[in-house]
Amino acid sequence: MSKIIDWMYHRKGCTSCAKSREFLEQASYEIREIVDATKNKKPREAALELARTVDKVVVGKGKKVVTFDLKHAPPDEDTLAAALLGPTGNLKAPTLRLGKLLLVGFSEAAYREVFGESQ
Repeated sequence: MSKIIDWMYHRKGCTSCAKSREFLEQASYEIREIVDATKNKKPREAALELARTVDKVVVGKGKKVVTFDLKHAPPDEDTLAAALLGPTGNLKAPTLRLGKLLLVGFSEAAYREVFGESQ
């Protein structure tokens, strides 16, 4: 896998975002574009539209990792939205896009699964 992250949705002052950046820096990943989640909010429709552009969505929260195969077994919109959105009703930060994969939230287990890193 290339060591490039196409896009990162990030919020300053966010602990999970800081952990995500730290993980990526330690693994020497380059982030092509960083979008400020505070200035560029992505509500439900925008988050679902983003998800529709990928084949796979991996959502990490704590030690739990949920994977959605949008190409072969897409979930209903409410299920997908529940996984993508935080308590504010906007896309969770951090969110990363790597080609046809969207990685939502920060979970070390999810990052290790996606990036294959054993740090």
